[in-house]
Amino acid sequence: MREVKIKINDVELNVPDTMTVLEAARQVNVKIPTLCHLNLHDLKAVNQAASCRVCMVEIDGRRNLAPACATYVTEGMNIRTTTPRVVKARRTMVELLLSDHPKECLNCAKNQSCDLQKLASDLGVRGQIRYEGAMSSYTDDDSSFAIYRDLDKCILCRRCETMCNTVQTCGILSAVGRGFDTVVAPAFNLPMIDTMCTFCGQCVAVCPTGALTEMNDIRNVWNSLNDPDKYVIVQTAPAVRVALGEEFGMEPGTIVTGKMAAALRRLGFNNVFDTDFAADLTIIEEASELIHRLQHGGTLPILTSCCPAWVKFFEHQFPDLLDIPSSCKSPHEMFGAVAKTYYAQKMGIDPAKMVVVSVMPCLSKKNEAARPELSGESLKNVDYVLSTRELAMMIRETGINFVSLPDEDFDNPLGESTGAGVIFGATGGVIEAAVRTAYEWLTGETLEFVDFHALRGIQGIREATIDIGGTEVKIGVAHGLGNARKLLEAIRRGESKYHAIEIMACPGGCVGGGGQPYHHGDDTIIKKRTEAIYREDQGKALRKSHENKDVLKLYEEFLGEFYGEKAHELLHTHYVAREKI
Repeated sequence: MREVKIKINDVELNVPDTMTVLEAARQVNVKIPTLCHLNLHDLKAVNQAASCRVCMVEIDGRRNLAPACATYVTEGMNIRTTTPRVVKARRTMVELLLSDHPKECLNCAKNQSCDLQKLASDLGVRGQIRYEGAMSSYTDDDSSFAIYRDLDKCILCRRCETMCNTVQTCGILSAVGRGFDTVVAPAFNLPMIDTMCTFCGQCVAVCPTGALTEMNDIRNVWNSLNDPDKYVIVQTAPAVRVALGEEFGMEPGTIVTGKMAAALRRLGFNNVFDTDFAADLTIIEEASELIHRLQHGGTLPILTSCCPAWVKFFEHQFPDLLDIPSSCKSPHEMFGAVAKTYYAQKMGIDPAKMVVVSVMPCLSKKNEAARPELSGESLKNVDYVLSTRELAMMIRETGINFVSLPDEDFDNPLGESTGAGVIFGATGGVIEAAVRTAYEWLTGETLEFVDFHALRGIQGIREATIDIGGTEVKIGVAHGLGNARKLLEAIRRGESKYHAIEIMACPGGCVGGGGQPYHHGDDTIIKKRTEAIYREDQGKALRKSHENKDVLKLYEEFLGEFYGEKAHELLHTHYVAREKI
């Protein structure tokens, strides 16, 4: 790598020769529009397919325009990004894309969050499209509970393909067909439900149009809320409270816990609870399981099991390792099981009339809620899952002025939580919460400093060694399924050196989930959400899960001993070896 001197719009700069023109332009705040290029910087999600041809620039000495995202800088290069020829070319490309795009922006799920819509507006493409011709027409895919595919809106940018294959290494999406009949789809154009898709939703997060969106559960939730025979309760995941405000113009990383609780009450839910309560409950069981394995020669490393996309990933691709992950259900599923047993009995509510709604940053939770392994006595633990975006839609539907809402608390007894429950929303948070509890249980000593900074960060794979009473516990942390694959392959080869590993499917953890407000490739948004998670933790009076008095009361009154028979019946699950398709 060497530095080269270039000019962009008459501004001189020195940049490494490994940079593209697009990256160099960003060094001097020159905006070059693009639809196919995705660059999440530190998260290393890069697509240079140059398929949309919107980022064209003029380079002195070259006859043809060049795509900025796939053209590398060279010594003496003189680049112009705003010439009439460049602007005309960009406008033409957008018009060509729109000529084969449905004109239904008003009722599109990505209306006002669509990159194509914004770019057309920025370029002044309005009114009559100059190009007429055949229009693509495909059958929508609503086979899964998580992801809705409308290929008529696909612009073949292939961002989803890059995310699925390069970052997540799932290998579900690729170009199928040729010429005008090309689509980005699973092999043989199979329905998503019949593939190895983990439903992590990262393809949805990066799709610039409405070709990929979540399966919408808003109507089902409204129907339940309007049914007088139903008792509808809601729980909210930790990552939602640090992202929901973005939907209402608030800065990324704004903590809106109290406003969120207030809004949910105004929507008509009978009770508003916090999934953080169940996160504390998860730690009680997961830390107990870790200690049991350490003390009784159990299978190591133990892997966290809170992320359903990660669970489905190893069920398909590593079925020989099904005994490695913790058997704990994810927190929102634990909550549902407790709500329809303990809480229903306590309040005298017929469980058959109780509807549990989860507000999650994750689309895979929608698919998880439908797993037959997560039903008790014919009742699903969780009935409906709303994404953060869907909750924002419901709030806007009712005309609630979210920003001006006064803060309100969650209901009890399933609303109390510690800081350990909050940090579940960030990569490294689950295992840090488990260490806080395992340390005190194994040593019998009070842990004075609960912040394990070695477990935090944005690196795809991290490791730390924690001294617990003279025993060195080696911990691994991975986020993004591509990184998870590396750790699993090491375990398969017998090379793992870890006692415990946390894995989250989404880059950044749940804060970067597929159901969160769209970040449009800006990884600083994910970082700000992460920082807010830890601020919320620091502001809690209690920061260790085993100090949650309502969780301890749940065991005393209902579950019995930690990691005991009743706890296994309600809070644990099993995994299924799934086909490789």
